[in-house]
Amino acid sequence: MFRKLFIAVALLATVACGSQNGTKMTQKPDKNFYIYLAFGQSNMEGNARIEDQDREGISDRWLMMASVDMPKMEREMYGWYTAVPPLCRESNGLTPVDYFGRTMVENLPEKVRVGVVMVAVGGCKIEAFMKDRAQEYGDNAAMWMKNWIKPYDNNCYQRLLDCAKEAQKVGVIKGFLMHQGESNIDEEDWPEKVKYVYDCLIEDLGLDPKKTPLLAGEVVNADVQGRSASMNDIIAKLPETLPNSYVISSKGVTCGFDHLHFDAAGYREMGRRYANQMLTLMGITPKE
Repeated sequence: MFRKLFIAVALLATVACGSQNGTKMTQKPDKNFYIYLAFGQSNMEGNARIEDQDREGISDRWLMMASVDMPKMEREMYGWYTAVPPLCRESNGLTPVDYFGRTMVENLPEKVRVGVVMVAVGGCKIEAFMKDRAQEYGDNAAMWMKNWIKPYDNNCYQRLLDCAKEAQKVGVIKGFLMHQGESNIDEEDWPEKVKYVYDCLIEDLGLDPKKTPLLAGEVVNADVQGRSASMNDIIAKLPETLPNSYVISSKGVTCGFDHLHFDAAGYREMGRRYANQMLTLMGITPKE
């Protein structure tokens, strides 16, 4: 089913982005295909159970690139598919990105499609995405993390970069979505590390930093007894270090029993908040 969706989307979009057996591109990137790179740890990969409503009513203008093979879903790495969750890996759940994309296409012109490329690993530190540390971090990951990071060949930065370069063949990268910080709690140099990740991606992908915002979500808030809520004070400082970065508030967003992960309703709300910020930066007033 998903392979058929991929083929149909590719034909409708008139973008020869290559079949999954390696067919070469025949057209230039579509300037109306807006692509976002998403990365982080468990709250980005998705921890809440996917409900029926999350698989229904998904626009064929909302797409995801598989960053790993997903054989049970008939998805292959680098293939584009309608963004039916899970978006990260087969074992993951609902993510803020699900409702980021839904909200974006609801507010953008019909001619615009939105795509996401996601690489995320539960429990990982920001070091997993630092170009000069990613491979060492992955190779020496804790035993409980190995099965989650191995599908990326133990190098989250390189996989995100490789997928992003493939994505640039068919569309235009418009920004970054990040949800990470719980594993770097109370580390005051976290903003500098995030800036390093951002700067490397900007350089390696040939992007204009003035046109490429990074949105960083807060961790579960203190108002719902978030266990890592103190990290939000450090996340709040990111725009002081990284120009064109914006913090997405988690105030009032519901969470799961562990007070580390958002629940399904919380992921939906965070996704809408990410989208509303991105739309505002584009000069678009989000619909209620």
